[in-house]
Amino acid sequence: MEIEVEAGINHKRSRRRPTLSASPPPQSKRSTRPLPSQNDAYKGTSTHPINPSEISTETTVEKQKPNYAPTGLLAAETNTVAHTSIVLKYHEPPESRLPPSSQPYLLYIFKSSTLLQKITLNERSCWLFGREAMVADIPVEHPSASKQHAVLQFRHVVKKDEFGEKKGGVGLYVLDLDSANGTFLNVERVEGRRFVEVRGGDVLRWGESSREYVLLVPPKEMV
Repeated sequence: MEIEVEAGINHKRSRRRPTLSASPPPQSKRSTRPLPSQNDAYKGTSTHPINPSEISTETTVEKQKPNYAPTGLLAAETNTVAHTSIVLKYHEPPESRLPPSSQPYLLYIFKSSTLLQKITLNERSCWLFGREAMVADIPVEHPSASKQHAVLQFRHVVKKDEFGEKKGGVGLYVLDLDSANGTFLNVERVEGRRFVEVRGGDVLRWGESSREYVLLVPPKEMV
């Protein structure tokens, strides 16, 4: 009797379904390679091999930096004369100065041997010559002259004397504004956009005009 009961018990046990144990999820295998140097990574010179699966497919778009440089239109707008469409071709340089009042600079305008006008240049540091009457300080009516032909500019310049010592002073210079027919100093045509010193007794002409502009600078003892 005991044997049958035990057999029955064993029979029932054999019919039980085995319980399934939950297996842990597979873990990703971590790389055992050494980490690249941080400095090399910044410089882009790392010798660490790159796994293609580690490369990002996202494209990094570099932002364009703002450009604050003045454009040609902005420069033209800045140089435009108020209430007109005239764009000035010249602006005074940093070394611009008024001449000393103790040393008068006199400009005589002649046509043939006739004196047409006498101008004291000490009143301002720059004088513009040309056919554009709205901007010219001294208008030039001859058709061969450009609208903005040339300027007379007082400048503070440092020079070396015969002993090699540096001395500064204010002098008068002529500058041709790339005129079509040129600026002439004592018959010689001056180079465009280049300051050339004008001294007492020098004669200036604009284009093919026959008018002569003579500079006279009286000695200081005569003032």
